[in-house]
Order: sequence, then C-alpha cells, then structure tokens
Amino acid sequence: MKDLDGRFAFITGASRGVGRAAARKLAARGAQVAIGYRKNRETADQVVRELEELGGGGIPIQLDVGDAEARDRAFDEIGEKFGGLDIFVANAAATAFKPLLEIEPHHVEKTFAITVNGFLFGVQRAAALMEKRGGGMIVGVSGYDCVRTIPRHGVLGAAKAAMEMLAKQFAFELGPRGIRVNCVNFFYADTDSTRFYAGEGFDAMRRDVKALTPLRSLAKPDDVADAISYLCSSGAGFVSGQTLMVDGAILLTAPAPEHLPPVD
Repeated sequence: MKDLDGRFAFITGASRGVGRAAARKLAARGAQVAIGYRKNRETADQVVRELEELGGGGIPIQLDVGDAEARDRAFDEIGEKFGGLDIFVANAAATAFKPLLEIEPHHVEKTFAITVNGFLFGVQRAAALMEKRGGGMIVGVSGYDCVRTIPRHGVLGAAKAAMEMLAKQFAFELGPRGIRVNCVNFFYADTDSTRFYAGEGFDAMRRDVKALTPLRSLAKPDDVADAISYLCSSGAGFVSGQTLMVDGAILLTAPAPEHLPPVD
C-alpha cells in the first residue's frame, strides 16, 4: 500500500529504536522521511538506504532537539528540500535516570528542552510547513512513566505528561487548519534505551513484564511504530487529541517490575 506517495515526514530520534521502525513503516507506504539524528551520521545514512529499499526514501537531518538554533536549522532544511511537511513525529527523548532527590537543575533543563520545548516549538515549525500542504499529522511519542510511577523516571515522566497535554491543546488549535495531533504511549519495548535503563536487570525485567502483561510479551519497536503509522493514515482521519496506549494491557494489571534499578 503506497498511500503516502508524495508525502513528506520528519521523525526525530529516527536513527534507532522506535523512530527507526516508524521511518520504515512510513517509507514502506511511499513516504519520503527526514531522519533526525543527533550524532551518528553513519547510522542515519544506513536508515535512509533501508527506506529506499522499502520503496520510499529520505534524507538525514542532524540536530539536537533541545537546541533551539539546531532545531530551527533542521526545519529550515526540511522546508528547502521538501517544500512542505505532511507528518511530524516527535520521538527524541533523553534524561538522567535518577531519584528526584538527586536531580539537579541541568537534568531538568535538558529533559524538558528535548521533550517539552522540542515538541512545542517543533510543532510550531511543523504546522507552518503543513499549512503549505493543506494539513498534516503530528504524533508525539510519550511513555508509561507519565501514567505510572517508575523508579528514576520522575523528571522524564513529568515532561511526557506535559507533552501529552500540549498535544491535546494543539489538536484543539490546529484542527481548523486540517492538522491532527495525537500521542502514542507505550510500556517498555526492547530498545537500546530500555536496555541501558535496566542495565544488568534487563533479562529479569523482561521476564517479569511477560508474566504480568496479559499479552505475555514485551513490546517490539514495530508494535509502537504500527500505532504511529495508523495515526498517520486516513483510517485515523477523525482521530485527534488522543493518546493511544500500546502496552499489551499491562496498565490494567501491574506495577513496575521489581527488578528495575533500585531508587536508592
């Protein structure tokens, strides 16, 4: 299905994990995807080659989402090369995994600069490019830490909660312009980020999650990417201002697994 032929997308944090999987899904539908990456140009170039093999295409876009000047340069480049934008997926995130009593000001500033400022001001720029195309679709990638407490996720959870609220407000404000805004929220997926966070406890955590999740599985990046792809489809044409949970129903049954890194 090539329903995104002639469409242009920009995904931040797209060189690996959920972002990479989402780029592949959109490219398979024919989209040209700007691959936002922070440091590893080689990996971003590899993703672009993958997109071409899938029947889509793309370009690498270097930026630190939390840096206002870098963010503006990235959107300027997308405007020059694409001429407009149809899809924006705000996926990039970073934080210090620390208890709140150990958090320092620069930890908060970095986390919120990427997740909150990056989303707010990224959507502003994306919306201007989407108006040139007659509308568009925006998806913020949120996380389970804004609906349930998770050890060492306090600051990131607060930032993701703010992003979800911004998405609702943007859906209200941008709807008359033909722009839909939604979020995808997911529990742990088997990504580099999850493995880094869990450390040596990853295997035990994965075992516990499988036991506690009604679907008896840990999410894969493709599971989250499928939800993003759906929200960017005509099948979700009347869906806006929503957060789609991709958690295997674990929210109904379980607290955070006990094998996560301790708070103290």
